[in-house]
Amino acid sequence: MIPIGDDNSDRKLFPFVNLILIAINIIVFIVYQKLGADINFTFSYATVPAEIMSGHDIVTNPTFVPDPLTGKPVEMPGLGITPIPVYLTIITSMFMHGGIAHLGGNMLYLLVFGDNLEDRMGHLRYLLFYILCGIIATLAHVGSDYFFGQNHLIPSLGASGAISGVMGGYLLLFPSRDVRVLVFVFIARLPAFIVLGLWIAFQIANGTGYLGGEEASGIAYAAHIGGFIAGLLLVKRFLKPEPEKIW
Repeated sequence: MIPIGDDNSDRKLFPFVNLILIAINIIVFIVYQKLGADINFTFSYATVPAEIMSGHDIVTNPTFVPDPLTGKPVEMPGLGITPIPVYLTIITSMFMHGGIAHLGGNMLYLLVFGDNLEDRMGHLRYLLFYILCGIIATLAHVGSDYFFGQNHLIPSLGASGAISGVMGGYLLLFPSRDVRVLVFVFIARLPAFIVLGLWIAFQIANGTGYLGGEEASGIAYAAHIGGFIAGLLLVKRFLKPEPEKIW
């Protein structure tokens, strides 16, 4: 079930911040990550839990990890030099992706759900909300990584945490709004609470096995869940003030 659109009939603002965020993610993936081929750049600017917890850059040698499908050892590049303060990788990692499918899925969700929040918040508030949800999501991943005792040197990247915050906020503000979803070859209309409710249920179900764990792409379910909860809790604080009524 893939969301492909929603009801925007009441939207008043052109969502240029949302479109700029999408453009930045695409440009970073194409120009800087070289369509995912530049692993050294990706690993240098991704969030590494051990670096965040220590506050220091960590450089490692290449390692071999088992392929999840074949079980054969695959060489993973070591962590390179991070030319910025390591805490800033919490921001840079939000604009990088592990592959075209990762990028495409994230940008589709952001395109469908982000414009409605920008309309209700205004441009600057929406940008701040997006970044804050992304930061909280990444910290949720770092915290769960240590809580569950996983490999602290696995980089984490992607806009998923910030976009999860957008979806959490959308669910709270527009629970009954119609969302068009692609189900196999059919297009159906479902209320947002079903579409997003199923999405977060999937994250939690997977998180029971992978929460804080390692993935080859560096994506963690803890970030998705943390971002979603952050969006639910923060969205109303970022709404535009209601105009005062004149009696």
